[in-house]
Amino acid sequence: MFEIKSLKSKVVLQIILLILTIPYVIPLVQMFLGSIGGTGFLNYKAVWDTGVVPIYFKNSFIISASVILLVYIFSMTAGFAFAKLHIFGKEMFFWVFLVALTLPEVILLSPLFVTFQKMQLFNTFLAVILPIAALQLPFTILLARTFDNGIPNELMEAAKIDGASVFRTFWDIILPLTKPIASSIVVLTLIGSWNEYLLPLVFLQSPNMKTVTLLPQYFQGEFSNDQTKILAAAVLTAIPVIVVYLFLQKNFEKGMSAGALK
Repeated sequence: MFEIKSLKSKVVLQIILLILTIPYVIPLVQMFLGSIGGTGFLNYKAVWDTGVVPIYFKNSFIISASVILLVYIFSMTAGFAFAKLHIFGKEMFFWVFLVALTLPEVILLSPLFVTFQKMQLFNTFLAVILPIAALQLPFTILLARTFDNGIPNELMEAAKIDGASVFRTFWDIILPLTKPIASSIVVLTLIGSWNEYLLPLVFLQSPNMKTVTLLPQYFQGEFSNDQTKILAAAVLTAIPVIVVYLFLQKNFEKGMSAGALK
């Protein structure tokens, strides 16, 4: 890790970082200012008074929590297997996972629609949870494997000498060391699942199964398009992700940097 010592270099770096953040900050500021246009913060009250906000948030929480659980379990176990276990053909399987990163979500809609109709999963949370988790896994497995590669093999050898099984080695030695990358995976998975728009739009048709990303649509109709309330709904949608990131920021950054270096 390099360190900038001169004042001039620090100032230049701060200016560069400030310039880089401008394209991301301006839309957020505009969204918030637009959300309090007209009647001000009463726009948020109007959004809440619709009565659908708790339902949409509950549905998004169920989907996001389920996706995070699935992605965490499979990422940690698969990352450990790809990094530390001797499995025939594991590199081939790993590259197949990486190829899945190139698949755009939209081309999966038709086959998924037919599959879920035949399995009678259409208009259920599983129709959204399973595809989101599957789309998240290639990248999170890559992160977990890269992190696990940096864990010394001597730890596993010592555990083997002490008579520990592979599962016990993973549970007691490897898993506690993966907290930083686990935090990164949780945050990334939360962002991806909470902000998912296309799959809930297509596969969840019942009004009581909508998610927070569909909340702005509540104020869009054939004869109405209340932009202030749409923006207020968008702000409310973004709050949980921001709060979780602030709580896990330290571990998230540590895990991402460790995964990039090892």
